[in-house]
Amino acid sequence: MSSECYYSVLGLRKQATAEEIRCAYRKLALKWHPDRWMMKDPTITGEANRRFQRIQEAYSVLSNRGKRTIYDAGLLSLMGDDDDQGFCDFMQEMAILMEKQKPQE
Repeated sequence: MSSECYYSVLGLRKQATAEEIRCAYRKLALKWHPDRWMMKDPTITGEANRRFQRIQEAYSVLSNRGKRTIYDAGLLSLMGDDDDQGFCDFMQEMAILMEKQKPQE
């Protein structure tokens, strides 16, 4: 996972709706699909492939409510690729609890 913000990858603000996320993904996926660039300009196919993978990665996190909550809380790096749904639910609950906790003055 690189350090580039998923919202930036899709050209969105953090408050984007699910529909805005889906539309941004579709637009960028069509633009950067490697097969499209292979036909247009084969020299850019490698870059298109990298961008397309990054767009897919951003969408897979931001389109999933649980993963998005965990990402927004800065905890996504704690999850592995093979973590089960139970762990994802636990991390989401922890993120929600962290959001509710207000610092005492």
